Amino acid sequence: MVQHSVLAKAEVEFEEIRKFEADLELCTRCGFCTFWCPVYREERVESAVARGKNMMIRSLLAGNLGYSQEFADRLSKCTLCMACAANCPVSVHIPDVIVAARADTVKARGIGFPYSIIYHWLLPHRRLFGNVVRLVSFLQGIFLPKSEGTIRHLPLFLSALGRGRNIPQIAPKFLRQILPVVNRPPTGVATKLRVGYFTGCMTDFVFSELGKHVVNFLTRNGVEVVVPKEQGCCGAAVFLGAGDFETGRRLADSNLKAFEGIDYVITDCATCTSSLKDYVRFLADTPERKEAYAKFGNKVKDISEFLVDILKLPASIYQVAPEVRGKKITWHDPCHLSRHLEIKDQPRQIIKSIPGVEYIEMPDADSCCGMAGTFSIYYYELSKKIADKKIKAIFSTGADIVVSSCHGCELQLIDGMLRNKMPVKVMHLMELLR
Repeated sequence: MVQHSVLAKAEVEFEEIRKFEADLELCTRCGFCTFWCPVYREERVESAVARGKNMMIRSLLAGNLGYSQEFADRLSKCTLCMACAANCPVSVHIPDVIVAARADTVKARGIGFPYSIIYHWLLPHRRLFGNVVRLVSFLQGIFLPKSEGTIRHLPLFLSALGRGRNIPQIAPKFLRQILPVVNRPPTGVATKLRVGYFTGCMTDFVFSELGKHVVNFLTRNGVEVVVPKEQGCCGAAVFLGAGDFETGRRLADSNLKAFEGIDYVITDCATCTSSLKDYVRFLADTPERKEAYAKFGNKVKDISEFLVDILKLPASIYQVAPEVRGKKITWHDPCHLSRHLEIKDQPRQIIKSIPGVEYIEMPDADSCCGMAGTFSIYYYELSKKIADKKIKAIFSTGADIVVSSCHGCELQLIDGMLRNKMPVKVMHLMELLR
């Protein structure tokens, strides 16, 4: 009886890890992942790489390790860039196991302050979250000195949030305040499709002008765009980064309800796209959720994927924005777009279709920039080292503009450019278009 209860307890403790145990067993410990891991390249310690984390989690299952703070810290020191999985000789997906192990660690240890407040009380309540962001917007005008354009530099007294990071200014008006719920094509333009626009946190609260531009571009090309007020955060930081699956399911269920009856759900952020599709992989704890999350994930499309593969716009539609004409452009592949979703050609096809710009492919365009959400907050110095390699690659192209379609990557690149005093502008893919 005692042994049975111990085994039952162990099954509960390792509930999420067990779902991906096959990947643990597949790993041959060849060490090929050490060539590709951005964290290992900087730290050269075994616990930084997939092989090391695999052995660490296996030791946990064997009872030789516990859910200590050191264990949690080593799990968090991973960007989830998927470079190890993409280049693994036997296609082992250790990043999936890492996410699962984070979830089981949270069940065992909980989430520390202040993230417990942010994840449990702010992100699931969009109106409250918006009010807090609005307060921060007011305070940033008083306390945060303006540096470059709409970039504000966090002074040392806010180092706990960004450790001196250059961050974008919060938008004076949120996207939900600017756009109506339903945005129809202009008079004379036939409606081809009806889609929902998932704005996420950054487009809603920071890049609201980009969001307005995306909607205008879609409606001009015959797409009715619905922007539900009920939508919230994609949950990437919550369930992928922190391992808080319980709150992740609350966010997922809310987003599914917000986009009911929509043909496609379009996003302009690779992390949001990937995270929405990952609901079924990590959060489907019942047959009903599994079916609903899978159906929802199939509707989610990155904006470049939607324009090229679904809408199939001709090249003539992609007209250059005036401020971009005559510029040299290079493209940074977000990890969530290139490796998680295997979307590489579509954004390049759009850029190469734009008249009046010169496209230059950068070396290692798909290498991780080191952002990875809360990873870059916990390990900002390490994050900067990873980013600086990307900044050098960008500068080597001689490009005037580096383009991406992940807001996290954009933040990291903006910060890197300003730190290194590089005269290269960071833009979103859709900002290149008129």
